[in-house]
Amino acid sequence: MHYQTFVNAFLSWTSLDPQTTTPRHNDLNKLGNLSPYHPAHQPCSVKADLPSDCKVDQVILLHRHGSRGPGSAEDELIRALVDTLGEAQEVIRDADLPPELRFLKEGYEYDLVPEALTIIGRQQLFNHGVEFALKYPNLSTNTILSSWWERVIESAHFFALGDFGPDSQDVQFKTVDDLAVDVNWILPWDACPNYGSGAAVALQAAYMWAARYIPPITARLNELLPGVNLIDEDTHGALFACPYDLAARNKSPWCDVFLPGELRDLEYEMDLIMNGLSGFGLPNDMGLLLGSVYVNKLIERLTNSNGDAKELYLEFGHDASILLVLAAMGLNEDIPPLSPDHIRPHRKFRTSKQTPFAAQMIWEKFTCENSFEGPQVRLLLNDATYPLSICEKTHEDRKYGTCSLEEFVRANRKSANIYYGDATWNATCGQ
Repeated sequence: MHYQTFVNAFLSWTSLDPQTTTPRHNDLNKLGNLSPYHPAHQPCSVKADLPSDCKVDQVILLHRHGSRGPGSAEDELIRALVDTLGEAQEVIRDADLPPELRFLKEGYEYDLVPEALTIIGRQQLFNHGVEFALKYPNLSTNTILSSWWERVIESAHFFALGDFGPDSQDVQFKTVDDLAVDVNWILPWDACPNYGSGAAVALQAAYMWAARYIPPITARLNELLPGVNLIDEDTHGALFACPYDLAARNKSPWCDVFLPGELRDLEYEMDLIMNGLSGFGLPNDMGLLLGSVYVNKLIERLTNSNGDAKELYLEFGHDASILLVLAAMGLNEDIPPLSPDHIRPHRKFRTSKQTPFAAQMIWEKFTCENSFEGPQVRLLLNDATYPLSICEKTHEDRKYGTCSLEEFVRANRKSANIYYGDATWNATCGQ
């Protein structure tokens, strides 16, 4: 990609209006991992800024790609909905519809490209690149690593344009395929033969929840749309149309069709899906094992155990890439586990907060003149401190959500004892 290409793209979105903060807008930030990017809330008991005598010495970024088009299964559901509505267009035109459904009289057009980064996604990454450059002006690198998915590669390029400006032409972009490793820390599941079958079993919880919450919505919509004869798959497609329209154009008529409680049900479905793909729903602690690959790489860099650590790492992956790290560290574990029988309103595993589109996981290593002794670690997740409860020991740790590097390493010793191809790995992933 060339610099002028990115400039032209940037000019095409500078007139986009930012979303306003309204109660309804807040509902639309709670669409699970399909939520548009929004800063997380800073915990009220944790200070947002480090003490003035502290200096950030190293930063390690793991960034999710920006907003994208739907996956293949979601795309099929939305297209099936469009077909159902098209077949009933005459009935819809003659019907007395409530205000939130009158847009259907003009027809609903759907033209998203599955899996592709949207213009909103480009804007998110460019903005994050600018903000990152302002936050860490004294740290630099000439290399960016990403997964091999096209939307992730594009996200890395747009971030680089925002961060480096014209100098992004001088950045070396690599994908995980360029690494000479058996298992990479951005797509660790690619090296786990049993991952597909394990995820298939784990996803049953999400299917059970969908079978519970979608039929009542279908019944409600059919009362409002007599003669259209929606089925549950159509309703599912309409639910997905809400976040994916937002991903493409920052607005969707479908979002106003659903009640707040129905959108909370969708959010919980997405949490169950991601818990099954990259969390505690996977069998045999597979999520923790896969997340350990990143944890070990993180510790290697923070401790400079190989003697070649850089001051800045910029890496781009997926929601699962981030969630597996949190799982391996026990930072988003719910006890008892999430259930398809009912919503857990105060759950720790919450993708709306942890992995919206364009999520940012930033690890900082910092040192202080007086406030802390020795190197310390802080996690910023989506512009807010994510308290390191696994290793906090002192009042200052709890005050700033941090912990010493020494305690951080000690708290993650379980991950440090897992290696690709060892008995634990092979028992879980196969050979």
